[in-house]
Amino acid sequence: MKIFIKAVCCGLVVAALLSMTGFCGACEDIRNEVFRLHIVANSDSEEDQQLKLRVRDEVLEYTEGLFLECQSRDEAIESAKENIENIRSYAEGVVRKYGYSYSVDAKVVDMCFDTRVYDDVTLPAGRYDALRIVIGEGKGHNWWCVLYPAMCISASKGDELSTLVNDGEEDIINESDKYTVKLKVVEWFEYICSIF
Repeated sequence: MKIFIKAVCCGLVVAALLSMTGFCGACEDIRNEVFRLHIVANSDSEEDQQLKLRVRDEVLEYTEGLFLECQSRDEAIESAKENIENIRSYAEGVVRKYGYSYSVDAKVVDMCFDTRVYDDVTLPAGRYDALRIVIGEGKGHNWWCVLYPAMCISASKGDELSTLVNDGEEDIINESDKYTVKLKVVEWFEYICSIF
């Protein structure tokens, strides 16, 4: 009887792992189609958080032309890299405009994001390429959106992103309740992978 119970348990574990393979593949496809913007505030003070949002608004307006015509994530990344000093300088100018002397750092990075939910749009956890702007000490809460496709998800609610993904991947983006448990497993798996 013990052998039977062990066999059933092993079978359930193997079935769960096999079902996750397709899901993880779909999540990876999503990550390979998206270029994100990540802005980190100097601190969590109300003033620094407001400054972060001002930098966000003005940088998004400034960079719209850089990403609007891009035909792929790779083009968007290349555009960001070619213009990184201009983006950094512009963001620093916004900081100065509002009376602060914080430094600003801007880089194109490959970084780990948790699952991000905005209204009815969910992006799965994992490593994404991102334009990362850090204001001052970078110890405050952050703000994110998607630069490619060339609309922030928070504003577009995912309509532009849905043109790049297949039906299964779109379900992952749009039906967060359906995938919450699986995404937590993927988050854990991605976290483990990211530290090695």
